[in-house]
Amino acid sequence: MNKILVCDDEKEIVDAIEIYLEQEGFDVVKAYDGEQALKILKEHTDVQLAIIDIMMPKLDGIHACKKIREYSSIPIIFLTAKSEDADKILGLNIGADDYVTKPFNPLELVARVKSNIRRYTKLGAAIEDENGLIKVGGLIINDENKEVTVDGEEVKLTPIEYNILLLLAKNPGRVYSIDQIYENIWGEEPLGADNTVAVHVRHIREKIEINPKEPKYLKVVWGVGYKVDKI
Repeated sequence: MNKILVCDDEKEIVDAIEIYLEQEGFDVVKAYDGEQALKILKEHTDVQLAIIDIMMPKLDGIHACKKIREYSSIPIIFLTAKSEDADKILGLNIGADDYVTKPFNPLELVARVKSNIRRYTKLGAAIEDENGLIKVGGLIINDENKEVTVDGEEVKLTPIEYNILLLLAKNPGRVYSIDQIYENIWGEEPLGADNTVAVHVRHIREKIEINPKEPKYLKVVWGVGYKVDKI
């Protein structure tokens, strides 16, 4: 049974989300501010996804997410009362994997939970060497353990970042358009995908490249999309 953390300062919202998730077989742990969320995640190391409201007392969702990303790569879905693109991009910038705008359709939220957990726990089979590793120069992906190293140094990626990198690395030299990346990773129609994909690509570069402005691995093909170069 997948365990989900739901954190919102409005108890009614937490209870409503709990009902829908439990109907789908999820185990739910609840928190009502960012500090409680961090404490619960430390106590329940088997939590596989967190749903966190942005605006909360004591510790808001933005700062809670930053702290979670210091030690965990579990998927994080933000709840936000705002619909502006800037707020969505802000959430992605600080490590969130997805967002749902209030008021939301509970069935849509459940679908996004399932989608993010699938991406977190299992990806399609990659092209591997005899040791089960995907290698592009000094970039090595161990898909069994979901580990990435660059020149022997481990790199911590969020689930979305990992999935994008794996998609490109197992097809070195192939250019994927932004829409293709979005459809492969999010499993949805690529409406407004440009900013979402660009933010995640920038984060990947910051983590795997010595000089993100002159990337060795993850490159842009202007007007076309992105690729991981053959090395």
